[in-house]
Amino acid sequence: MHEWLERSGGAENVVEALRETFPDAELWSLWDASEGRFGEHVNETVLARTPLRGRKALALPFMPFAWRNLPEIEAEWMLVSSHLFAHHARFRGASAHIPKFVYTHTPARYIWVPELDGRGDGPMARALSGLLKPLDRKRAQEPVAIAANSQFIAERIADTWEREATVIYPPVAVAEFAAEPELTANEQDALDALPSEFLLGVSRFVPYKRLDAAIQAGKASGLPVVLAGRGPDEERLRAVAETVHPGKVSFVHHPSFQLLKALLRRAQALVFASIEDFGIVPVEAMASGTPVIANAVGGAAESVLEGVTGTHVREWNSHSEVRAAVERALGTDSRACTARARDFDYQHFEDGIAAFVKDGLRAAARP
Repeated sequence: MHEWLERSGGAENVVEALRETFPDAELWSLWDASEGRFGEHVNETVLARTPLRGRKALALPFMPFAWRNLPEIEAEWMLVSSHLFAHHARFRGASAHIPKFVYTHTPARYIWVPELDGRGDGPMARALSGLLKPLDRKRAQEPVAIAANSQFIAERIADTWEREATVIYPPVAVAEFAAEPELTANEQDALDALPSEFLLGVSRFVPYKRLDAAIQAGKASGLPVVLAGRGPDEERLRAVAETVHPGKVSFVHHPSFQLLKALLRRAQALVFASIEDFGIVPVEAMASGTPVIANAVGGAAESVLEGVTGTHVREWNSHSEVRAAVERALGTDSRACTARARDFDYQHFEDGIAAFVKDGLRAAARP
């Protein structure tokens, strides 16, 4: 089970790994917008047959109902990948009370931690969250066991759902980032036009990703900065660059996968200031042999080892702390980075999730 399926995304990578682990299981989602990534046999909820299909914000109040009213099927257990309401899922008939296991990316951020997600800031969203919190917590008591994608999220689950959770880090395509990039002539020209040494920021250009912290880190350390991605915050970021670090910030618009690999390998360090549930990009950077300057709060503080594969920053507004963090990161060993990244490969995830379900079923069978 998964919320809705997109063509790409970290959550979709988890779903793909779940299917590799349990290839005989049926796949269900609110609606499938993956453009065939998950094959032709994806089961959809009733919302997929309404004008609300694909309209996440408008569909949100109806999602708990859709998950709660799945048809009758033959099933032995269910494994849910949840970041909103998928953990509410229940089938009718004989399968209504089958053992349920939940892999949690996060309890719904804009309900439980709206300060980390702007979608929960409006008056209507706050009113809706007040109604949904008790229901969401109640449904979270149903699973036999819950897994979290980081210790950071396990603590959020304890605070919001009042449940314990096993930490199973999500899968990262470590081998792909360890491999040499294969660039086209145009991509090589784009790479050659950049400084030989730089700090890198990679993400969608949106405010909560805090790419302006990479610009500040460049100013603090005297290093050029490259920002790679695209999004509505680009104009503001360009203005910050010209004010804070003029002439020293380059933008790479929507790099291809191969060019992204090359950028990660070329960078002196990745700057990752956002507070993320887990944070896949830091692991991708480490797989490329590149250290990470990460936020001391969030999932990246767990994957990035202080003084070994990078460093953690608490006060991003502190010029001296950021400058010292860059210096510590640049003193790390690229071999330590690649070794650490291997702790997050697909095999680790698949072994962990298989044991999670097996142990849970064994526990559920005890009298």
